[in-house]
Amino acid sequence: MSVTTMSSRAFNQAVSAARRAAEAGPVYITDRGKPAHVLLTFEDYKRLTGSSRNIQDALAMPEAAEMDFEPERENIVFRDVDFS
Repeated sequence: MSVTTMSSRAFNQAVSAARRAAEAGPVYITDRGKPAHVLLTFEDYKRLTGSSRNIQDALAMPEAAEMDFEPERENIVFRDVDFS
């Protein structure tokens, strides 16, 4: 695994090169000489975070079906409007 460092200016000018470098390892993107961002492939990100859910599973929220939620009923009282 190789680590590549690019300035934010170089990254903006050569996004394709940064994407190719990310295939070999993380790409550190610096801002004024200090690391600001890291570019990873999605597979590396999933492996790093331990996430195996896809976006469809995450949006479905199956855990919400197990919750017992009964909102409290509110009594709305209508009043006459006084325009004086």
